[in-house]
Amino acid sequence: MNTIIQSLLNDVVKIEVSGKKLLNGTVIDLGTDMIVLFNGTDFLYIPLDHIQSFEVDKDNENGIKAPTDFSSIITGENNENLSFRKVLTQAKGDYVEIFVTGGQPLHGYITSIMNNYFVFQSPVYKTMYISLNHLKWLIPYTHNKRPYGLDNHTMSLQPNNESLASTFEVQVEKFKNEIVVFNIEGHKSHIGKINNIEEQIVEIQTARNQPKYINLNHIKTLHRV
Repeated sequence: MNTIIQSLLNDVVKIEVSGKKLLNGTVIDLGTDMIVLFNGTDFLYIPLDHIQSFEVDKDNENGIKAPTDFSSIITGENNENLSFRKVLTQAKGDYVEIFVTGGQPLHGYITSIMNNYFVFQSPVYKTMYISLNHLKWLIPYTHNKRPYGLDNHTMSLQPNNESLASTFEVQVEKFKNEIVVFNIEGHKSHIGKINNIEEQIVEIQTARNQPKYINLNHIKTLHRV
């Protein structure tokens, strides 16, 4: 366990994560590959791989205080066995907010966790396949809360009975000849029919029948149209 970060337990910090996103909160726990931040309202589970830099927020201008209650995923005590994959596993089936790409977070629940990706059910985008390498943080919903205020009937948990590939790369191949969206929102979003996949290059055909070639390593999310 990183003793530098461990020394910051209970301190208010400023963190820059990948994508120039700035987070602010109290460090309340850490694991082998992640930290837990409380921003005054939510618990954020952040993989260390996406932390660009951090510093102690001595002024604490936002007046962030230590939580009076703890997320169901952690005990509130330092846990050397805590890892981001364990957090994902424990959060499976519960409503969460995640940030992957674009300007907006995604809301929904995790249905399956594979080797290097997971399946996410969103009320907006439906079934999504998300690379674990690009997940920036996860926020569990508080008990009895649902995305967009949807009721039980509209947002009921559905079992995932589909056959899933063990890796994200092979899962992408399964959608060959289908129209998909890679990387929701923003200038890095791509829509087209998957024509071919070879090693790390994916060829899609756009609406104007122009081929486009995308590096598989930079595909963060996938969902069918």
